[in-house]
Amino acid sequence: MILGGRRAGVLAKAAAQLGSSATWHVVDTADDHSVEALFAQIDSVDGIFTTAATYITGSMRELSIADAASPFVSKFWGQYRIVKAALPVLTADASIVLMAGAASVRPAGAAPAYVAANAAIEGLARGLAVELAPVRVNAISPGTVDGNLWNQRPPAVRQAAFDHFVNASTIGRLAREDEIAAAVVHLLLNSATTGSTLYPDGGYSLR
Repeated sequence: MILGGRRAGVLAKAAAQLGSSATWHVVDTADDHSVEALFAQIDSVDGIFTTAATYITGSMRELSIADAASPFVSKFWGQYRIVKAALPVLTADASIVLMAGAASVRPAGAAPAYVAANAAIEGLARGLAVELAPVRVNAISPGTVDGNLWNQRPPAVRQAAFDHFVNASTIGRLAREDEIAAAVVHLLLNSATTGSTLYPDGGYSLR
């Protein structure tokens, strides 16, 4: 298993938890050369899960064009860049899982560009599933997840987001990180599934 990301300390800690079979590399998914250099060190790839994204959300009235484009620049093109760089080393039966989000089908009230970026990633998965076949390509679109990402937000902001999601879901709680991981593993391993999007969002997208 190979881990990639921008923060060496986080990568080293994760690799240590996974054991001796895991290695890590610092990579910037916004930089063509950085991503290409990563895959130049790899002989073959059986599976890829991409999560890279740093972006700004807000309404059309609030955001500049540059800020509104940030979900595409980071979340869409970052994942596109990873898959493109991996093409020479993908095995014939490789599996790819892209990260989108449930906002693709249940738009947030004031983040239209973010909504569109997530929908574009789901469309990218379908398009790549056709172009790269028999390589399988799917997407995962979770809702708000109770995990480390939200621990970086102010407590009041975090609680408001959690309350909104819990009230809007059909199971009355947030999804856990291990549940999202299980969904990713399912898509990586299920050899009959391609071009699909899985929504481990607790029913958020249904209401």
